[in-house]
Amino acid sequence: MIDLNGRKAVVTGGTRGIGRAIVLALAGAGADVITCARGDGEPAQSLARELKDLGGDHAVLKADVAEAADVARLAEEARTRYGTVDVLVHNAGVISHIPFGELPLAEWNRVIDTNLTSAFTVLQSMLPVLRDGASVVNVGSRVATIGIPMRAHYTASKAGLIGLTRSAAKELGSRGIRVNVVAPGPIETEAEVPAAVRERYQKMIPLGRLGAAEEIAGAVLFLASDLSGFVNGETLHVDGGI
Repeated sequence: MIDLNGRKAVVTGGTRGIGRAIVLALAGAGADVITCARGDGEPAQSLARELKDLGGDHAVLKADVAEAADVARLAEEARTRYGTVDVLVHNAGVISHIPFGELPLAEWNRVIDTNLTSAFTVLQSMLPVLRDGASVVNVGSRVATIGIPMRAHYTASKAGLIGLTRSAAKELGSRGIRVNVVAPGPIETEAEVPAAVRERYQKMIPLGRLGAAEEIAGAVLFLASDLSGFVNGETLHVDGGI
């Protein structure tokens, strides 16, 4: 069992789906966790209750990582609450399905800004707070290396995340900071998967099923821990072998 007692973590986009599973896994392993989301509704409130039951010094903030002021506020909260941070997980992201010829520039910018530019701004803002030897995990996507129709903007953002990660790993390695990507394949979340889509994916995945959010969280726990101390600049595909 991975033990993160005494570690301090920040997770963006942590109130739903994969992000929520990551937050709860880190907290369950003993880490103190600050997370954020654009909304402060029931998902954020219920997560705060779950974290309180687990014990520890946790916080659920309202912050949009596409907004520079919110990113700065997140970093300042981490500094004042924890002093230094051991684990940074950038999970926040958006997606839409639009044919390439109809894709508006505004929607391209929205997805790129939220999925890729925010990974840059969050990491840059958190640099003064990250301790030497910290682990940074960016949540990407399996589609980054294969492409998918009607998601050119999303695919581009996740492919860019791999390049950003590899460059950051080289620049920050002198501080012992590791930067890696976890790239999920098709995952079960609270969003309902149409039966036809589920059947198609099950035929494509050798394991014959969609993944669970907790399985992505398990990969993040590995990268957050000392077990992965020599893993840097890598993309870990968690996709059932699709």
